[in-house]
Amino acid sequence: MKQYDAIIVGGGACGLMCAAQAGLLGKRTLVIERNDKVGAKILISGGGRCNYTNLGTDIDNFVSENADFLRSAFSQWTVDDTLSFFESHGIFGEEKTLGQLFPSSNKAKDVVAVFTKILFATDQDIRLNTVVKAIEKLEDDFVLTVESEKGIQQLTTKKVVMASGGLPVAKLGASDFAIRTAKKFDMAIVPTAPALVPLTITGKEAEWYASLAGNSVFSRVYNHKISFEENILFTHWGLSGPAILQISSYWRAGEEFYIDLLPRFQLDKIIKDERNEGGKRLVSSILNDYFTKRMVEALGKFLPLETKIASLSKADAKLIIDTIHKFKVKAAGDKGYDKAEVMRGGVSTAELHAKTLESKRVRGLFFGGEAVDVTGWLGGYNFQWAWASGYAIAQAL
Repeated sequence: MKQYDAIIVGGGACGLMCAAQAGLLGKRTLVIERNDKVGAKILISGGGRCNYTNLGTDIDNFVSENADFLRSAFSQWTVDDTLSFFESHGIFGEEKTLGQLFPSSNKAKDVVAVFTKILFATDQDIRLNTVVKAIEKLEDDFVLTVESEKGIQQLTTKKVVMASGGLPVAKLGASDFAIRTAKKFDMAIVPTAPALVPLTITGKEAEWYASLAGNSVFSRVYNHKISFEENILFTHWGLSGPAILQISSYWRAGEEFYIDLLPRFQLDKIIKDERNEGGKRLVSSILNDYFTKRMVEALGKFLPLETKIASLSKADAKLIIDTIHKFKVKAAGDKGYDKAEVMRGGVSTAELHAKTLESKRVRGLFFGGEAVDVTGWLGGYNFQWAWASGYAIAQAL
């Protein structure tokens, strides 16, 4: 059997970057991937366009029990390094919005092709349609039990990189194998949950949300921790859209959050100005200036739409202002891992050396990417973490 400097479990963003960088350093790795091709999640990201980094990446864009842990990896591999790396392989970024960078070709497969070319050129090996069933530590070696169409085999190596991702998305082969492996070696796990995920509404309010299905509204979604200003999307089962996905990482079941449906305007000033002009317009007429007809009709459940502005009582004016700027939402739950972009929680950063991402308990065992308790915002941040963690690990192999 070939001797490898490391076996990398998972051929996603982190695993591919790790193998590529190891190869460029003259090391030999084996990437084990359970799918029939590498980069499955890369290929579907950003609607097949792959938002491969964010120009504004900072540790504040990540949810973790210890976001400072990120400083080391991000100092070793910066956004500029990501840009230079991909540009050197013919991929030039195009900023779409809020620092989000996509390949100018708008093809995620071009991103994956960069890695497959490097792995081929540096003589790294890939085994597809292969599942790692167990990892044992025997003195200085790891023994991996793997299953493929060839049957069950055992592979031996000095170092193992767990880059097998998290629980989203099952149809792409997602599993909790990295978490189970960490637990096996008595490593602490931060509780996991779907993140960057749509939220569901049930009970007596469900029908109201469903009546607005398909309506997209530019909003500010906020709670006592954070706020995001992007679109929300009403659906048949609740709420989705970028701002909702973002707040979901900071939300727990049973908690409330708020939506400012008109974040760029002050409704109290709009009402005051209308009063100063006589206040003859109806509340519905004012709201029609800013919302779709269906949205205004739905808001009629809460607001006196057929009242003239001049006739509004102070209580009614406050009701309108609070409803639009402080719309309270109590979601019942989320759409689960199959609809989540990423997993929240994972292997505790306290278990890993920040510079190398090697386990403090188990020498030669590394964890990177989504398996670690590092969850980025929507918009390319999670890819930047995957590239940085893959690079940092490769330096230590």
